[in-house]
Amino acid sequence: MKALTWHGEGDIRCETVPDPKIEHDRDVVIKVTACAICGSDLHLMGGFMPTMESGDILGHETMGEVVEVGSGAASKLKVGDRIVVPFTICCGECRQCRWGNWSCCERTNPNGKMQAETFGYPLAGLFGFSHITGGFSGGQAEYLRVPYADVGPIKVPDGLDDEKVLFLSDIFPTAYQAAEHCDIGPEDTVAVWGCGPVGVLAVKCCFLLGAKRVIAIDTVPERLALAREAGAETIDYGAVDIQEALMEMTGGQGPDSVIEAVGMEAHGAETLMQKVSSAVMSSTTSMGRPFALNQAILACRPGGNVSMPGVFAGPAGPVDLGGLMNKGLTLKTGQTHMQRYLKPLLERIENGEIDPSFIISHRSSNLEDGPALYETFRDKKDNCTKVVFKPHG
Repeated sequence: MKALTWHGEGDIRCETVPDPKIEHDRDVVIKVTACAICGSDLHLMGGFMPTMESGDILGHETMGEVVEVGSGAASKLKVGDRIVVPFTICCGECRQCRWGNWSCCERTNPNGKMQAETFGYPLAGLFGFSHITGGFSGGQAEYLRVPYADVGPIKVPDGLDDEKVLFLSDIFPTAYQAAEHCDIGPEDTVAVWGCGPVGVLAVKCCFLLGAKRVIAIDTVPERLALAREAGAETIDYGAVDIQEALMEMTGGQGPDSVIEAVGMEAHGAETLMQKVSSAVMSSTTSMGRPFALNQAILACRPGGNVSMPGVFAGPAGPVDLGGLMNKGLTLKTGQTHMQRYLKPLLERIENGEIDPSFIISHRSSNLEDGPALYETFRDKKDNCTKVVFKPHG
C-alpha cells in the first residue's frame, strides 16, 4: 500500500509499504477513506519529537471502512462498517479508562517505560506519533490497523459524508474539550490564541457551550477570516498590541477565559517578563518559549480559566507562574479524552448544529501529493488551513 512516511526533519515521502494485518484479536483493519494532516504532524516534520524513526507512517486523523475484524472486536464491529478512529488508543479496562481519563490509559503504550522516563507514568498510545507514544503506524495511508478496536472507534451512520465526521478523530473533540475547560457562562467572553484548525473549531465550540463573545487572535489573514466566519471578533497580533486590544474590546475587564491553541510552535516578540528571565533561560534546557501561553495568562481576568490544548513535547519556559498564581487562575490541560466526546459530538453533527468540514481548504485523492501538501500547510501557502486526503479516490 501507499503511505506517507517520515525520514527526518523536513523529509516526508510517499512510499510503498507492507499492508497492515491483524496482530491481536481486538484489532481491525480499515480501508482508509479519508485522513488529514494535523498541526501536530508539523511537530514531527520539524523534528521536535526525537523518538521518530526513518520510515514511520504518519497520521492520526483517520476514518475508513472495516475490511478485516479480529475475534475480540467482532462483538462491536463487522466488515463494511464505517468508523472514525480516535487518535488515542485506549484499553477500556485500566483504572484511568474506568475513571474516564482516556488519554491517560495505562496499558496501550508498549513503550510506556520510555514515556514514564519523561512524564513519570505511561500514557495512552497514539497513532503515527513517534515511538515514545507506542510506535503505532499512522493513518495517512491506504489501510490502517486499529488496535483495541472494540473500545476506540465510533461507527458512522449512513448518509453522513466523510468530511463532516472525519475531525471526530481529533481536532473537533480537542476543540470541544478546550472550550469545556473554560467553564463557560452565558455572559462570558473567551479569547482564543491561534486560529489554526483547533483554534477555529474552539471558537465554534465556545458558542455551542453558550459563550456571549469569542475573540480570536492570529496574524494569518485566511485563518482570521475563518475565525470571523465561525462568529469570532478578531485581533491581528502583527498589527496591534494584544493586551491593549483586549482591554479596549472588553471595557477593561479582560476575557473570562482564554484558550491557548498554539503550543510549542508559538513565536513572537518577547514580553518584559521573558526578557527579564533571559539570564535564567540561558542556562535552562527548554523545548521552546511559550509566548502564547504567557500572553494568555496576562490577558485572562483574575479568577478566570486558562485552557491549554496546544501541544508541548517537553519542558518549555519561562512560564508566568506568578501571574497564574497571583491572579487565582485555573489552568486545565491535557490530551483529549476522546471517548467522552465521540457520541455527543456525532449527535451535534447529525442534528445540524455544526459542520466541521468548513475548515478544509485543500483536498487530494492521491497520497503522492502528500509531501508537497505538508510543505504548503506548514508554510501557510495558497491560503491553506486544512488538508484532507481520500486515498482511494
